Amino acid sequence: MSAAAPSVAAIVLNYNGREVTLQALASLSALDYPSLQLVVVDNGSSDGSYEAIARAFPAVQQLRTEVNLGPAGGATLGMRWAMAQGFDYLLVLNNDIEVAPDFLSRLVEVAERAPEIGIVGPKSYYFWDRGRIWSAGGKLRFGEAVTRERGEGRLDHGQFDRDREVDYVNGCAMLIKRAVVEAVGYWDPIFQLCFEDADFCYRARQHGFRCFYAHRAKLWHMVSVSTGGYKPAKTFHSARSTAVFLRRYARPWHWPGAALAIAAAIPAAFVRELVKGNQAAVLAKVRGYREGFRLALSPPPRYEG
Repeated sequence: MSAAAPSVAAIVLNYNGREVTLQALASLSALDYPSLQLVVVDNGSSDGSYEAIARAFPAVQQLRTEVNLGPAGGATLGMRWAMAQGFDYLLVLNNDIEVAPDFLSRLVEVAERAPEIGIVGPKSYYFWDRGRIWSAGGKLRFGEAVTRERGEGRLDHGQFDRDREVDYVNGCAMLIKRAVVEAVGYWDPIFQLCFEDADFCYRARQHGFRCFYAHRAKLWHMVSVSTGGYKPAKTFHSARSTAVFLRRYARPWHWPGAALAIAAAIPAAFVRELVKGNQAAVLAKVRGYREGFRLALSPPPRYEG
């Protein structure tokens, strides 16, 4: 792309992931995009991440917090900085990723096709199984789980080699047009973990923007490196965020199916995890639903200008 390419702030979220973040920055530093600023939001790390990044990548802008603000809080801090600096696009990234050199060029290429294309995401593969798809864009639903990744777990035979509109873009790599933030605001910290990306995309679509999957933009993701598998902390937040998402967006006709799915999933999970001695994760999920259905809902954070 030419030197007149739109400016992009790539915002990498890090919490005590020094080595993983350094690996991501090495990959991002090799991008062929001509108008890029790398930004790391150090979300209250205590593992020496800030100092290690400063030594290895002195051109990287770092924003440091005293406490862990969570994915939504960390992303919002970086997004506020990027908006104040006047960037055309904001690229929110997990730290457990590797990207192809033309990754960002391909994302911007799709985003620039039309003003209403507001959010774009890549074809994501499993980091440890390089040809197996983790996400080719996402689908939103009103049920026991809010999100589903297209193509998850399938070997890539070109079956998803078409740019297309999707319900949402996974937050591991989300390119956001400046106009979207101006209209929609920021990621909502009420989603402490899980579905903050789905919520943001849903709000963007309510404002007339479209979410797109760019099949030529390629990324490899160390899925669940930071949050683990089916563990109590993760199941609690997944259930809590599901309840919040349902309360915010579900229509009357969504509720019977959602209630049935939740009611069926909990005992099924308990039986499945019983043989693993992991009942605590299921009980945490119940507590998450209880909190999510009870807590007071506040409006998402707006763009102040």
